[in-house]
Amino acid sequence: MTEDTNNNGNKKIVQNLLFVVLGMFCFGFALVPLYDVFCEYTGLNGKTGVQYVSEEQMQVDTTREIKVEFLANTNDGMPWEFKALTYAVTVHPGEATRVEFVARNKTDRDIIGRATPSVAPGQAAAYFQKTECFCFTEQLLKAGEEKIMPVVFIIDPAIDEDVHEITLSYTFFIKPGSEKVITRQDNKSILVFN
Repeated sequence: MTEDTNNNGNKKIVQNLLFVVLGMFCFGFALVPLYDVFCEYTGLNGKTGVQYVSEEQMQVDTTREIKVEFLANTNDGMPWEFKALTYAVTVHPGEATRVEFVARNKTDRDIIGRATPSVAPGQAAAYFQKTECFCFTEQLLKAGEEKIMPVVFIIDPAIDEDVHEITLSYTFFIKPGSEKVITRQDNKSILVFN
């Protein structure tokens, strides 16, 4: 074999490897949005972020009761207090239920937050319909402000009869771009808001 043949073969291998790396990068970049769309569509992984709208009213199943528990969390670095005003309710499938959460901005800066909901068990997410929720939009809390945030939900009567308990959990995150992390000279990080 000649040196030119080896160089051409090496160039082809390098080109193929670069193409594979580029393809892997693009796939990795698109994976999160694709996963979110898949989970939203199937209800997999407890994702329930879409507002429920129906032309027809659901029939309430008074023969069954489901306990719904509420969890409220903040992401690391989110300087809000956030909690459910009601720990749990018992509902009939098909009946609209309203609960409230409260958030308080503990800082002297305005902060925009976004809540991410999750339902457990995961298979119940497809039947947990929210008609009103603070998670549909970003929430602005001014410095020191406290806000009551309602959620109105309906559990579809078509839910599996083996489901007797559901947990609705929210985690509040700071809106990306509304904060930055600064490392001080003593190597401690602090969060600064724009």
